Amino acid sequence: MSDGVLAAIIAATATVLATLLQLKAQLAREVAARARSPNARGKSHLPRLVLGVMIVGAGVGGFALSQWVAEHRRAAQEVVTAELRARIEQMNRTESRLAGSYSEIESSVLRNIGLSGVVVTASVPPCKPAPPASSASFAASASGAADTGGTAAPSLLPSGCTEADASPVTLCATIPANATVDDVELYVRTADSDVPWNASRVMPGQESAQSRFAQQPVEMADTATAKQVCESFAQWSSEHGRVARVVVRYTL
Repeated sequence: MSDGVLAAIIAATATVLATLLQLKAQLAREVAARARSPNARGKSHLPRLVLGVMIVGAGVGGFALSQWVAEHRRAAQEVVTAELRARIEQMNRTESRLAGSYSEIESSVLRNIGLSGVVVTASVPPCKPAPPASSASFAASASGAADTGGTAAPSLLPSGCTEADASPVTLCATIPANATVDDVELYVRTADSDVPWNASRVMPGQESAQSRFAQQPVEMADTATAKQVCESFAQWSSEHGRVARVVVRYTL
């Protein structure tokens, strides 16, 4: 039971009790009057009728009051519910606008990154020459050459690396899955060089100081929203290490 209905019932009960007390007092006066005057029995019953009407009116009024309070509380709850719904709708609209703004900002940032280019670098150490085919045969040949006053056979002497000895590395740049690759710039320089990157650009498939990039980049899927653009690089210099650099530019 709500507080409003309970208050209305209490008010109606108090009214009924007050009326009953008044009725009791009136009855007591009538009894006393009849005791003093035998002819008082013929008096009008109007006071009793009035008191009965008051009791019924009090009950009806209490019930009506309780209904009014309940209706008032129901209307207040509906107003509060409507306000809450309006605020929730406003919050949803604000969230939608913020989500749209975030998407626009993210797209703008990705476009700027595409214009600047995604940079990937890798350091490749000097190539280590493969050992002779047979150290024992090389030692025997060198000993025989010393006995005859000659030199060891060139085929058995240690030599530098060749391109076949190089171990390629793969440089991959991650870009949006819906991006279109505009250009893949390739750069290479020695590990201890101070030459600007702009002066160290090479073409795909072009040999540069015992190093080479692959002829074509390879695109492969990475995630649902990203893909990778990869370039293979190999260097076979046994004297210097190399730093390879790949710059991938794209548009959305």
